[in-house]
Amino acid sequence: MKYGIAFKLGCLLALFGILVTGLTGYYSYNSSRSMLLKAAERDLLTAAQVLGRNLGSSLESIARDTRLLAGAPQALQLPGSTDQELREEVESELAQLFRAMLQVHPEYVQIRLISASGHGLEQVRVDRDDEELIAVRGADLQEKGHYPYVFDALRLQPGEVRLSPIVINHERGAHSGLGQPTLHVSTPVADSSGKVFALIVINIDLDRLFSQLQSDLPAQYKVYLSNRWGDLLIHPDKRRTFGFDQGRRLFLQEEFPDASQLITNEKHENLVARSVEQAQQDRQVAAFVRVQANVQSKERFVILGLAQPQSYVLAEASRLGLRIAQVVLLFSLLALFTAFIASRALTRPLKSMTQAVQQFSRERRVSDLPPRRDELGVLARSFREMQEEILTHLQELTESRSALEHLARHDPLTGLPNRRVFFERLEHALANSRRSGKQLAVLFVDLDHFKQLNDNLGHSLGDHVLQAVAHLLRSATRESDTVARLGGDEFVILFEVVEDPQHIVTILDKLHDRFQLSMLIDGHEVKVQASMGVSLFPRDGDDIEALVQQADRAMYAAKNAGRNTYAFNLSDTPS
Repeated sequence: MKYGIAFKLGCLLALFGILVTGLTGYYSYNSSRSMLLKAAERDLLTAAQVLGRNLGSSLESIARDTRLLAGAPQALQLPGSTDQELREEVESELAQLFRAMLQVHPEYVQIRLISASGHGLEQVRVDRDDEELIAVRGADLQEKGHYPYVFDALRLQPGEVRLSPIVINHERGAHSGLGQPTLHVSTPVADSSGKVFALIVINIDLDRLFSQLQSDLPAQYKVYLSNRWGDLLIHPDKRRTFGFDQGRRLFLQEEFPDASQLITNEKHENLVARSVEQAQQDRQVAAFVRVQANVQSKERFVILGLAQPQSYVLAEASRLGLRIAQVVLLFSLLALFTAFIASRALTRPLKSMTQAVQQFSRERRVSDLPPRRDELGVLARSFREMQEEILTHLQELTESRSALEHLARHDPLTGLPNRRVFFERLEHALANSRRSGKQLAVLFVDLDHFKQLNDNLGHSLGDHVLQAVAHLLRSATRESDTVARLGGDEFVILFEVVEDPQHIVTILDKLHDRFQLSMLIDGHEVKVQASMGVSLFPRDGDDIEALVQQADRAMYAAKNAGRNTYAFNLSDTPS
């Protein structure tokens, strides 16, 4: 039996149609996989960089708290307190200050004042024991002079801060810190002559610190942390962490070989890596960044990483692959049916579709194909829907990156700028004021008896109170002013340009009057009052630390004056 040319041409065109459709589907599927993987890598790297910046900001904040405690008046009074009763009173006040700091920072598990003499005897010590804060006294105070965080820190100059290597805490009687990953932050305390007589040491619970930092990350993201040698400190499987504490060493570079570049080559700041699992579905896609220590530390840097299963990233590609396979099958059947009738008509739409898919892969732009009402039109619309779905997912991933950036710079409860943004704006405003010679002001606001309100009415209503106070502060200030939440019930306002200091007094009076009004929150009539303190540039200080400290002192002066008032001395204000 002889076959005519029409049959052969039809078969050839049908085969060609099936081949083109199959190749197009395969190319689209691979392109989709590649784009999704690259998008996931970019998101992981962005999230890791944000988390790294947040970790750096947290360490800087801890260092600032350590310096703040070292400069506390109660600590500086100790060398001159020869009277035992007076000394005990000063130590009691210092313990209360430590307790307040531990209440504000749940990641702090222990704060101590350690003497430079007496083999490093602890003088004042407050520990966290689950939810309870314990002031350790008398015979329970220990000698710590043989620990590096003591004798190394004693070599520092006043104001310098030392970060210890991250280790498991084996110190006797450490309460909640015992057996937990910990970081010691210490700084010298010097008297008026500059002689170091003691240390302030803060113990940080590493697990709780990272729980706070990663609370806003997607659930599928897993956190990795290693020291500068690659020893695993944080890992999804806790059994693989702190191997050196158990007589064995488990390294990050054994699981992610590419991560060794961050350890051995200081030119690399970040990279994307794959884990070494044999099964494709078990592999991890990860991004790592090097986080530098900005204070005195033998660690110099740590390696921080985020990972997620490759199977999770490619799950969407599998669904797209199924749709592509369906489209390919449909077109193949249509090609077999129509190839014998319209062989020439088949080549043009197939070519257009192939070019459209290639253009989408290169430029991520959906091209318009000529409208058709036949099966090829169905195929073209299916490709368009597939491309639009890919673009939608890419857009969602981009929005997730933006959301992570926003969370890194704003307080999640009130929506106000956070501590990091406030200090950035204050630094910028100070630079402008130095150039222009104009004044600026910092207003520190602390709610009175907020802890009592929280305990009596519940944390949920307390959160609503904080949101209402944030709205009150925004409504009483100008758009050019920065209202930020530092944490807890502490707020701060930056007035970038102060033409007349009397204007600040007017705002203070307005805020004071508004705080006298009751707030209706969740059906409760709540009386919220605040103590406020103001510092003025350049009168009260020429740098960030001085201005914030003076505003904080003014706020405490208002509290000492009976609360529900403000402190701002205009007598020395330039006219």
